[in-house]
Amino acid sequence: MEQYRVLLADDEAEIRQGISRKIDWAAQGFVLAGEAENGAEALELAEQIRPDVVLTDIKMPFMDGLELCRRLRRELPAAKLVVFSGFDDFEYARQAVSMGVSEYIMKPVNARELEEVLAGLRTQLEAQRQQRRDMEALRRRYEESLPVLRELFFARLLDGRIPPDQLSERAARYELELPAGPWAAAMVQMDLPAAGEGAERDELLLLSVRSFVEEHFELPGCWLRTLLYNDAVALLAGLENADRLYPLMAELERLCALAPSCLGLGLTVGLGQLCATAGQVRQSMEGAIAALDYRLLMGGGRVLYIGDLEPDASLRLLLDDEDQRALATAVKLGTEEQLDATLHGLLDRVRASRLPPAQCQLYVLEIVTCLVRLARSGGVEVEDVFGPGFAGAVPAAQFASLDRLGEWLTERCRRLRELLGRRRTDSAGRTVDEAKAYIAAHFADSGLGVEAVCEHLHLSPTYFSTLFKRETGQSFTACVTEQRMNEAARLLRETEEKTYLIAQRTGYADPNYFSYVFKRHFGVTPSKYRAGQT
Repeated sequence: MEQYRVLLADDEAEIRQGISRKIDWAAQGFVLAGEAENGAEALELAEQIRPDVVLTDIKMPFMDGLELCRRLRRELPAAKLVVFSGFDDFEYARQAVSMGVSEYIMKPVNARELEEVLAGLRTQLEAQRQQRRDMEALRRRYEESLPVLRELFFARLLDGRIPPDQLSERAARYELELPAGPWAAAMVQMDLPAAGEGAERDELLLLSVRSFVEEHFELPGCWLRTLLYNDAVALLAGLENADRLYPLMAELERLCALAPSCLGLGLTVGLGQLCATAGQVRQSMEGAIAALDYRLLMGGGRVLYIGDLEPDASLRLLLDDEDQRALATAVKLGTEEQLDATLHGLLDRVRASRLPPAQCQLYVLEIVTCLVRLARSGGVEVEDVFGPGFAGAVPAAQFASLDRLGEWLTERCRRLRELLGRRRTDSAGRTVDEAKAYIAAHFADSGLGVEAVCEHLHLSPTYFSTLFKRETGQSFTACVTEQRMNEAARLLRETEEKTYLIAQRTGYADPNYFSYVFKRHFGVTPSKYRAGQT
């Protein structure tokens, strides 16, 4: 059984030793992971060992138990806090309870009483742990979320974000039985009168349209799924065979004719061409979206089939918002392998369409434009990515093959990824350098803390703490202490100032605490350190 970590804080060594010796920690399911003789030291230790339970005296030097509990409640909200006090004072108890302290024990601490408290805390911790591990509870949450997960599944399917080799596994995970195909995608848009333009994207109207389609759609041999998608209602139809396409169009025409009387508004449906498998419905959805572009020319309140409007619609290539987000993520955050896979996926569409290189130019230009935006937003010079004199145009016809074009794009993407990564590293280094400079200028301020530095740097404390630890190998607190101790040692060596004045000049309002930290850092007291330098 995994043991829970305990941190014990008390300024009286005898009490710490007594508690440590009298409690059979292992039998209680705990391990005494650390001891501190004051609140400030306890706070530093807690940052390192992340205790499950903190046992603390209420009266300690440098930082009392209540202040320690207040800080721990913010930094370790899951930890159980137990306070010892020799003061039978209601106000202390009231403050302790207000800070979420689990137990308040009067001194002298009785071993049996403390064991009972620990047993109760262990029960609470195990219950919390069991709750997190409760697979049945997770299953219930999963089932409650299943409708939303299915909605996301179909939205990702329409976006082309589900790899074909994962389609069956994901469908089974969400307890879906998908027809074998063929498939067609459609988009339903509302035709609102001019006075109602402002309500065009009203979710309530979209839900009404969705319910209308689900209630009135009747076509044997057709599996239909509806979902809200990009401010419209998307339809995903699985057909018994390709011959069912025209009956599907007829049924959608019937719904368009029925909509004004049932909904009080007109509907226009864009219908994409058939595709063989569910993994290809993205192409059908692109056709459905393209078909709706013809609404102004052809009129609304009807079905617009892309196969009638653009017989070569299968040759359309579109770099949509999702593609651009995927490419941006791969360039900025992905590995080189992930970047290559993303770019190859975009170019595979060109290969599948069998377009000659010259006809790929617009599609390639969209990819290049996306890369140019990424470079500019990341502070990278465009010419550093594409070469001197780059003006934005990429004559795709100059490449002998699509593979050569792909190699060129891959090189540009890798270069951009490298430059952005370098700027992030440089930026992190500059941020840490600024933080160190701020510490050097303000370490004499006893109130110096992470919040002050973050306000100066305009960063969140969580991000800054992670960044600082990653770049320097030490915590912010340790860095401040090291700076203060180095300055204190210099002053002790080079001046005759009193110790309490040196404490003040190095950010310690309490000379006793300064001496305590100095001895912990150098192994000797300030006076002995000074004596050893003469």
